[in-house]
Formats: sequence, structure tokens, C-alpha cells
Amino acid sequence: MEEPWDFEFLSRLLDGLMSFVSEFVSDWLANDVRVAIFKILLGWFVFSLVAIHFAWKVYGPTVNDMYYRQGTGGQNGGTPEVAPHLSGWEGVASGDAFKTHRE
Repeated sequence: MEEPWDFEFLSRLLDGLMSFVSEFVSDWLANDVRVAIFKILLGWFVFSLVAIHFAWKVYGPTVNDMYYRQGTGGQNGGTPEVAPHLSGWEGVASGDAFKTHRE
């Protein structure tokens, strides 16, 4: 009967991972430019996430209301089909014939 876990495979995988990590750390410590670039990019990333968070707190409700209007009728339960001050067929003269898809 075969064992449920292949410990030889797991041991090889763990050894490979440990050698990769140790090589990465030794290379990392030897290269100051790489560390400086990483710190700058990490700082920029964290600053961007914080700025997005605060901007969403301030402008989030406004942006949300632009896409999900409250009210009755229309798509999404609130977007009106026609602007309230315009009629649905504005610009079409009463005597004009309607065009079909063939014209």
C-alpha cells in the first residue's frame, strides 16, 4: 500500500525552497541598490494604497451615486429612461414617419 504523503518529494521541495531563500538573502544583502529601489517602490505602493483609501472615503458616495441613482424606474432601479425635462420623442416632428432598420 502506498503512503498518503511522499516524504522524499516533500523533503526535496523543502530543500530547494531553503536553498533559494538562502541564495536570495545573500544576494539581497550584497546589493544595496536593489534594496534601495525595493524600499522606494514599496513606499510608493503603500502611499498609493493609503491615498486610494482616503479618496474613496471622501468621494466614494459621490461616485457610487453616479452609477446607482436612487429612485423608481429605469435600469438598475434608478436610472431614468429619459431626462425629466425632455420628452421621449423630442426632435421628431409630429408628421415625420419613423425610420425602420431597413432605411
